[in-house]
Amino acid sequence: MASIRQSAHKVVCIGRNYADHIKELNNARPKQPFFFLKPSSSILPPGGGPVLRPRGVNLHYEVELAVIVGKQVRDLAETDERGAMEAIDGYALGIDMTARNMQDEAKKKGLPWSIAKGFDTFLPLSNPIKKSRLPDPHDVHLYLTVNDEVRQSDSTALMLFRIPRLLCDISKVMTLEKGDVVLTGTPKGVGSVNTGDIMRAGITVDGREIDEAQIEVTVVDRDGPFEYNET
Repeated sequence: MASIRQSAHKVVCIGRNYADHIKELNNARPKQPFFFLKPSSSILPPGGGPVLRPRGVNLHYEVELAVIVGKQVRDLAETDERGAMEAIDGYALGIDMTARNMQDEAKKKGLPWSIAKGFDTFLPLSNPIKKSRLPDPHDVHLYLTVNDEVRQSDSTALMLFRIPRLLCDISKVMTLEKGDVVLTGTPKGVGSVNTGDIMRAGITVDGREIDEAQIEVTVVDRDGPFEYNET
């Protein structure tokens, strides 16, 4: 696979796809897949860093399995599970960084979330993972630690909507193109990170570490003129 950042036309993020995560943020459970966008400029390439925390931001992590789209997908039938899986080029692990206080304000005021999700470095990604390394993407274990303390640790088997349904629903609204990234949702345990914290994340399959899925990245303060103020 080519460089994920160079190939991605867009990053589509699935929200509220794990029941316990819905509960921890006091959100309503969706009746169908719910998604939003992150800009491809938010991608932090494999081995890159640090994650930049803007001034005034309560910065949260959300570990997620990422799907890398391998060909154009439009109006995929909900029953076409084989077609959905054949459209996948591979996978990656991602950390969907979120300015939680900015998102909370946007939600209360009915405003878009883009500003809370779209800062540069707000999507650290692992190296690409070949499909053969994850024979069943609905049965892999995701984890994330902060300063070696486990914060998230759950199986993708807990997804409310599986990957074929996600690709189906997205493709009915917008065409998925080769290289696009789909973040499939985060399990419970999301929380804040501060300047100097070190995040490590990974995937295991049957207890075996997937080496190319590992992420290690430090959080530092972002220079520049931005500072969060209430809208």
